[in-house]
Amino acid sequence: MKTRMIGGAEVSALGIGAMSFSDFYGETCEADSHAVLDRAREVGVTHIDTSNIYGAGRSETVIGTWLAANSGARDTVHIATKAGISSDAHGNRVIDNAPDYMEAQLDASLRRLGTDHVDLFYAHRHQADLPPEEVAGTLGRLVEKGKCRAIGFSEIAPSTLRRAASEHPVGAVQSEYSLQTRAPELGLIQTCAELGTALVAFSPVGRSLLTDSPIPRARIETNPFLSVNPRFTLPNHDFNLAALAPFRALAAQMGLSTAALAIAWGLHKGDHVVSIPGTRSVGHFDELVAGANTDLTPQDMARIEQILPVGWCHGDRYASNQWVGPQNYC
Repeated sequence: MKTRMIGGAEVSALGIGAMSFSDFYGETCEADSHAVLDRAREVGVTHIDTSNIYGAGRSETVIGTWLAANSGARDTVHIATKAGISSDAHGNRVIDNAPDYMEAQLDASLRRLGTDHVDLFYAHRHQADLPPEEVAGTLGRLVEKGKCRAIGFSEIAPSTLRRAASEHPVGAVQSEYSLQTRAPELGLIQTCAELGTALVAFSPVGRSLLTDSPIPRARIETNPFLSVNPRFTLPNHDFNLAALAPFRALAAQMGLSTAALAIAWGLHKGDHVVSIPGTRSVGHFDELVAGANTDLTPQDMARIEQILPVGWCHGDRYASNQWVGPQNYC
């Protein structure tokens, strides 16, 4: 397994996006999540990336019960979690990076995970009216207290990263990055490389579009997130499936699953890129591992870019109400 560095720690280039341990994309159970974690341990996948809001703490709890059931596992995995997204009295999303709130949320995460520290703690979204230097200082004090080993931010602009890093080293920035979401190439991937910050790529297989088995229309229509997401609403969804047919054919020609080729492409975009796909099945997880272990030539990369050039995807990556928190920078 290829490795990367996050905040001074060596981790597997492929990680686990543990939103899949909740029911966000479909029903799952603890046993299936534990099976994925067992398989990850077998093949050397060490980075697990979760959040306090995934299933209202369920994802962290599932990881915690797996750690408790597997002696020594905590010493072999690199655990990241996030906080900073809350709700007001009306259920509207609120971004809160206040020091007391962030520490209280991390403390709750540690209890669910059953550990005294995490290896990486992100601000899940940046609170716009707080200077990023101030938020980095808040997170840095949690490092000083021993509650986390490194700090990170999710969905921030390159300029915000530079300001935060002027106050405290930033171990990782998490951002959506895949063949269908190329925005990080407009400065973020470059700034991360310059500052020694890992770019942790979530949704690297496009919320299933970049796989051999995209989520079917019937399930999309019953999923609160996907049913309003512009890339999954009609007619964009049909256009996207058609545009991806040549890419699926290329993957098959190369002896790979579509997901494997998508993962391989992402990891070849920089030796500071960490890919964190989510999955509910060991079989799909093995496809992702195969992608992480695949070496692509410059000719392979050029063929992929020819089939899926920048800007091919139909629809924005978020609906208007889903854009609360992420920073735009283009």
